[in-house]
Amino acid sequence: MANKKLWNVPNILTLMRVVLIPVLVLLAYLPSFSWQNWLISGIFLLAAITDWFDGYLARALNQTSAFGRFLDPVADKLMVAAALVVLVQDYPHIYMVIPAIVIISREITISALREWMAELGKRANVAVSQIGKWKTTAQMASITILLVKDPMLNYLGFALLYIAVILTIWSMLIYLKAAWPDLSEAD
Repeated sequence: MANKKLWNVPNILTLMRVVLIPVLVLLAYLPSFSWQNWLISGIFLLAAITDWFDGYLARALNQTSAFGRFLDPVADKLMVAAALVVLVQDYPHIYMVIPAIVIISREITISALREWMAELGKRANVAVSQIGKWKTTAQMASITILLVKDPMLNYLGFALLYIAVILTIWSMLIYLKAAWPDLSEAD
């Protein structure tokens, strides 16, 4: 019974996202070929789409699991961090490095905050917000576009990346504000 719940479609999609991470990184460092960037971008887009579908299917098919609740956010963060590292190498400029640092730092901070709040039994206080969902959408779209490395598309990709950074900071402030009463308590 537990094994059946573990190996359901949503969890398989999440695991597929994890497996696509080294594929994306490997492709980024292979000798260049004509459609390489489109392939890398397509792999990231496929992974981003599975992020939406796994959660939707888990709820629609009543196939939620502890494994899925654990792995889904981990897969998201690993996928975004790996792609951002590749993009920093592709665009080794401060205008790429700062957004990458902000996004990765926020993910680490909020993950730690959620873990700590869960220890207090207050995980719901820092549940995913609508701003967080917009942030994720802007991140996924910007990274997908920037991985193509098309000079004309880069304008859109960077605009979306900076929108994602603003939403990243905004959502982090919302989560920190919600947790502040617990964070500011004296021991």
